[in-house]
Amino acid sequence: MASEGILLGTGNPLLDISAVVDDDFLQKYDIKLNNAILAEDKHIPMYDEMASKYTVEFIAGGATQNSIRVAQWMLQIPGATSYMGCIGKDKFGEEMKKNSMKAGVNVHYYEDEAAPTGTCAVCVVGGERSAFCSVSIPHAEHLWGVPVGFGSICAKGGALSLHKVLMALLGVLSLIANLSAANCYKSEHLKRPENWALVEKAKYFYIAGFFLTVSPESIMLVAEHAAANNKIFMMNLSAPFICEFFKDVQENVLPYMDYVFGNETEARTFAKVHGWETENVEEIALKISQWPKASGAHKRITVITQGADPVVVAEDGKVKLFPVILLPKEKLVDTNGAGDAFVGGFLSQLVQEKPIEDCVRAGCYAANVIIQRSGCTYPEKPDFS
Repeated sequence: MASEGILLGTGNPLLDISAVVDDDFLQKYDIKLNNAILAEDKHIPMYDEMASKYTVEFIAGGATQNSIRVAQWMLQIPGATSYMGCIGKDKFGEEMKKNSMKAGVNVHYYEDEAAPTGTCAVCVVGGERSAFCSVSIPHAEHLWGVPVGFGSICAKGGALSLHKVLMALLGVLSLIANLSAANCYKSEHLKRPENWALVEKAKYFYIAGFFLTVSPESIMLVAEHAAANNKIFMMNLSAPFICEFFKDVQENVLPYMDYVFGNETEARTFAKVHGWETENVEEIALKISQWPKASGAHKRITVITQGADPVVVAEDGKVKLFPVILLPKEKLVDTNGAGDAFVGGFLSQLVQEKPIEDCVRAGCYAANVIIQRSGCTYPEKPDFS
């Protein structure tokens, strides 16, 4: 049975703001419907205008926060999960807090005095809004356009749904991300007694690789605590650019990782960066699992998703393959957040000390639910047993 505060996540929170808008709004902010972009100064007022003028949907997003929300939903145990990240002292920050608390997550945000809450606007024009209404781009600076698992393309710091990008290219959707406070987390916040108490209480820790670009010091504090106290520390490869351009900081933390998550493209990039002459995902997963560890208390397990292909799990020098739940194309709504949801489902069983087979099955279930809905959202209660 999972206890209160058993799982703690730390990452880059983004508030997704989605609305159906009109042509006048697009023209006012010079928004082109064939674009997925990062906000410029001219776009900053649009977030407030969207919230006041249109019917909007808010989702507390960002890779780690998505996974923690999904784990909380799967667990259905009040306060089983906690989360820390940086938001601004503004109305969108309040919306983020309200949204996360409604999800049952115990959030301890660092509230930056200067930077506004990170947001991603999704502007929909025409068509059915429910098919493509929200996207998360936690901590980005440039769009990369690299195909990754679960049918998405990589942004620096997150993933844009391929479905949404296609809709943008077809002229019915535009995406504008303003990252702001998501980049401003400080380890001093983690060290505060009321926040470090969450670390002391938790037995499992999950951090997406994007946080390596923001606060490596915070990650190491948690990792070292986990190793010293026989707890479980987990991270995600998160994106090819993390493996390429943040190789050193990723390597510094890797010895502490008890679980490594990723998709097939990230795994192959990791292998290429480290000079492994193979693109075989099973071989790569095995080599990652055998990377030297800082503590011998736990073995390392590597979990690699491959879209519709089987999930690869490497542990104890062996590789197991687990089939995913196949979904008819007509039921596919939005692949955004599917990878985050898989991790959330997996974690929900792991913290209950369930076998790896149940963890993967729960991950596949959660991902299957999310891709049938708009954004990283879910029904009131899970139907998983």
